Amino acid sequence: MDLSLNDQLLTKVLSEFAHTLANRYEVSEVLYRLAEHIADLLGAVGTGVALTDTEGKLRPVTGLNELTTRLEATQEQFQEGPCVDAFTHGKVVRVPDLSMEAASWPRWSLEARQQNVEAVLGLPIRVREESLGAVNIYSSKPREWHDAEVSLAQVLTDMAASYVANASDLAHSRRTSEQLREALESRIVIEQAKGVLANELGRTVDEAFAILRQHARSNGASLRELAHAVVHLGLRPPRQNGGR
Repeated sequence: MDLSLNDQLLTKVLSEFAHTLANRYEVSEVLYRLAEHIADLLGAVGTGVALTDTEGKLRPVTGLNELTTRLEATQEQFQEGPCVDAFTHGKVVRVPDLSMEAASWPRWSLEARQQNVEAVLGLPIRVREESLGAVNIYSSKPREWHDAEVSLAQVLTDMAASYVANASDLAHSRRTSEQLREALESRIVIEQAKGVLANELGRTVDEAFAILRQHARSNGASLRELAHAVVHLGLRPPRQNGGR
């Protein structure tokens, strides 16, 4: 990837993400934006964010597409994969060719190969030496994860981590715990809304999420608010807002 060819996209992404942080969005919304921006910048087929729960286990909080959702579910079930290692050790995990590293995470790697994922990058989410979670970035082809790509993704991840840590003026440890719990709960209602729309509109789950995401952005609403309205209040976004 030649980052010099993507200066305009980089500027756009950094501007949009800074705007998101400045407008005090919910943590779940910030993490969805983080996953989207990293996927756009690195040309990834999927990006997932996972946060640790009160028991110290990683749980997925974003699901950009079915590929991501399946891989994150497998990671959560078996607590193995590059994301888990990035979280546990607080270090970047680069996997240029998954076929060469499959033995490290046998059950997760099997699902990854079934989803045609050939390379993975895992980034830790850390605040003040505390591990909060990790980000997984998926490629459909073997690829070297260059230092410039890793640094760029880590900058966005660090920005999001700082937002989580400073999302409230309440006691840091107490409020951080609340924010992480809210992010995990948001994932549930967003997945429910995707299923409702996919079923009613005869679309795939990925297409339903694109509709949901585009409507939220167009109306300045958070994904969780919109998803709640779809599931519990009967709201239906216009069909023409089909997303990318």
